[in-house]
Amino acid sequence: MTDEKERFAVRERIEQLRAQIAYHNYRYYVLDSPEISDAEYDELVAQLRELEGEHPEFITPDSPTQQVGAPPAETFSVVEHRQPLLSLTNVFNQTELAAWYRRTANLLEGRPFSLVCEHKIDGLAVALTYENGRFTVGATRGDGYRGENVTRNLQRVKGVPLLVPSPYPARFEVRGEVYMSKSGFERLNEQRAARELPLYANPRNAAAGSLRQLDPRITAERPLGIWLYGVGYVEGGDMPSSHADRLDLLERMGFPVSPHRQRCRTLEDVDAFYQRWLEGRHSLDFEADGIVVKVDELDYYPMLGVVGREPRWAAAYKFPAVQGTTTLRDIMVSVGRTGALTPFAVLEPVRIGGATVRQASLHNADYIGSRDIRIGDTVIVQRAGEVIPQVVGPVVGRRTGQEQVWTMPDRCPVCKTPVHRLPDEAVARCPNVACPTQVWGRLLHFAAVLDMEGVGEKLVASLLEAKLVRDSADLFDLTVEQLTSLERMGPKSASNIHASIQQAKRQPFWRFVLALGIRHVGGENARLLAEHVGSMERLMAADEATLMTIPGVGPVLAASVPAWFRVPTNRDVVERLQRAGVTMAIEDAEERGPLPWREQEWVLTGKLESMTRGQAEARIKALGGRPAASVTRKTDFVVVGEDPGSKADRARALGTPMLDEAAFLARLAETEAGGAAPEQAHRESGLSSIRRTRRG
Repeated sequence: MTDEKERFAVRERIEQLRAQIAYHNYRYYVLDSPEISDAEYDELVAQLRELEGEHPEFITPDSPTQQVGAPPAETFSVVEHRQPLLSLTNVFNQTELAAWYRRTANLLEGRPFSLVCEHKIDGLAVALTYENGRFTVGATRGDGYRGENVTRNLQRVKGVPLLVPSPYPARFEVRGEVYMSKSGFERLNEQRAARELPLYANPRNAAAGSLRQLDPRITAERPLGIWLYGVGYVEGGDMPSSHADRLDLLERMGFPVSPHRQRCRTLEDVDAFYQRWLEGRHSLDFEADGIVVKVDELDYYPMLGVVGREPRWAAAYKFPAVQGTTTLRDIMVSVGRTGALTPFAVLEPVRIGGATVRQASLHNADYIGSRDIRIGDTVIVQRAGEVIPQVVGPVVGRRTGQEQVWTMPDRCPVCKTPVHRLPDEAVARCPNVACPTQVWGRLLHFAAVLDMEGVGEKLVASLLEAKLVRDSADLFDLTVEQLTSLERMGPKSASNIHASIQQAKRQPFWRFVLALGIRHVGGENARLLAEHVGSMERLMAADEATLMTIPGVGPVLAASVPAWFRVPTNRDVVERLQRAGVTMAIEDAEERGPLPWREQEWVLTGKLESMTRGQAEARIKALGGRPAASVTRKTDFVVVGEDPGSKADRARALGTPMLDEAAFLARLAETEAGGAAPEQAHRESGLSSIRRTRRG
């Protein structure tokens, strides 16, 4: 009995020490207001380490002593984002900001709303998941839908709480930006210079590189910080329905939240915030390339919606671009995977916005001609945030007469095929689909979209040089022996790459649509086509008129897809991909038939016994429904589990139909079986009967 009491006392002391250390980390890293000296802090950590050494059974992954020293990972796994990490629409002046505000007000049909302003941090977007108060999963933004699992590295970023105090939802996600401080960036580069290592170009690149280290010990050594700017999904609890109130709550929970945020009532307030930080941004110890303006009332977000990958409820009000002048040494041309010839500037290296710029975009021949940009000119180069540096124009007053007028070459610089330019296009193209650079680019695009780990620029070049591949379908025919025959390719690496290629066969159908490289088919359009067409066979057979019937498909895209499939070599690639066993249709699309819950909006609140929240949302989506985060007048059904939050109250106030878990399961079963859920099942739920028409 005495031993048990001692063990209990030791465990209690360990928990006390961890709580104390977490509190002092918050004071130091978040509030910048430490209450104890470094020596006192080190003594707390030493006590904890000693107790854990004597009682290793009490060590947990989230202990402060475990933040340094984990072995390197071989690679990062993939995390599917429950809610996409969206981009922001950019505005660059008061006129554009006012236009965004008017569009927002019109969509809200006169409803009053407030705005919240924060700095737009120039860092790396991440999403952090907490379960029962513990940090469990951290991921990069990736493509917005899938990111890299960097949990172990984020555990080592100063300011990331590994435990949060109660009360908290059972499971929730927070989102933010990992950044490197300006002062830390300078120190890091000084250290690298002393060791004769390459210098980082800017704090953002340094932060991204530090967070994506396979060895988390390196991440722990880097001067990284994080600002949290919002909440993703919430399960098993509720959070405030105001963005500003959520940020206040996150701060009370111990999360690093920008102290410079401000709630604004008018556009004048927003502009005053912008002007203050336009002048004062240089006093910040982190890079900010503008401010973010968000609608404060979260209940309005579903009503405002999303365009492409940009929410209508937020905008980035960018600071003016940073500019510099330098000499334009030469104009060269690159050839893309679609044959587009793109000129770019070769510059005398110049420092702009903390980065050394050696090359810059020149867009196309018309851009160069309209601005009379010549080789040898002194040119103005601008760089803003993550935008590729671009040549704005020449400084004509500095011309010496030695400058040379540039013209687009009439032959492809790679394969020497005569180039074509259609009258309605600004881009000249190499029509030779066998052009080596185009083939290389198409293979890289195909491998990147399908997440073929290890199939990068050098490997693709080696495969082409060895004549082992000539198009994307050939990748699936590669053997381990063929890969091993390549220079500097060992058996283990060859086996891993071969496995990665074979695993890529089972990607979602829309990814294969995107991977084909059809002009004008980006990620959003690929999803759109896959959802409405359903299979590669039907996509290949679709004509322009058929595609135009799909909401969101315009004439350019509708013409581009059939044109691509009319090329015999393209159809041959698709047929060989099909024989290789890649996904060529939305799974079970034929059996499902029409989606019976299309256009229906569903909200879940409380805990379900029979399935997780994610499983419920997946089944709703499979029937065409759209899971939503909050209850609005557009919500069709609310599923109420155990311990529901304020969403149930909101549904009652609006008269929205509510289903308990039994009624929800009955409706799922009947619909998935091809029928409609019997109304009796819903009446017996005791919550609400089903509405027959959608409310406006």
